[in-house]
Amino acid sequence: MNFETLRKEMVENQLIPRGIKNDLVLKAFSKVERHKFVKEELVNNSYDDYPLPIEEGQTISQPFMVALMTECLNPMNTDRILEIGTGSGYQTAILAEIAKEVYSVERFQKLAEKAQGVLSNLEYKNIHIKVGDGTLGWEEFAPYDGIIVTAASPDIPEPLISQLKDEGKLVIPLNSGFNQTLTIVEKDKENLKTTQICSCVFVPLVGKYGYTQ
Repeated sequence: MNFETLRKEMVENQLIPRGIKNDLVLKAFSKVERHKFVKEELVNNSYDDYPLPIEEGQTISQPFMVALMTECLNPMNTDRILEIGTGSGYQTAILAEIAKEVYSVERFQKLAEKAQGVLSNLEYKNIHIKVGDGTLGWEEFAPYDGIIVTAASPDIPEPLISQLKDEGKLVIPLNSGFNQTLTIVEKDKENLKTTQICSCVFVPLVGKYGYTQ
């Protein structure tokens, strides 16, 4: 298969028509090899318009949703970004193409190790991964210019707010009853401004400030 062509078609047919405009985001999607992050038996579906299963009952999100979350975060090349939920490492790689440093927390050891292996093979030098409770963030390297959460939470985890810079952005799927809403949280000193973007479907965010299981 010509994966380069498939990536180009993904950008032109899935992302741009749905309103993704950020040049840095589009360039990252044109470059990052999504087929390197999926299960071997699903490689032929790597650039299709839907999420795919990975180990530990988790998923690699639909390309458009990854692009939308990244555009909502609007990372810059000077930014330090915190990602909660490394998963396959695909979103991590997209962020690393744009931001200065990416710190990613994954609760499953197996996923963290596999993602680290793929990202190392792709020669990313600005990605740091650790295994832990993502709802606690990664305080050692705080504050962050932006935080992205790739699982749905019942509320905004307080440690993530405290680790976000003033005027920083947090992008997170929030649960409300049976619905999930992708939400942008902007921090202005002690005040938070929330903007609802769209409905979405994510696995639950498990941890001290999320779900118990």
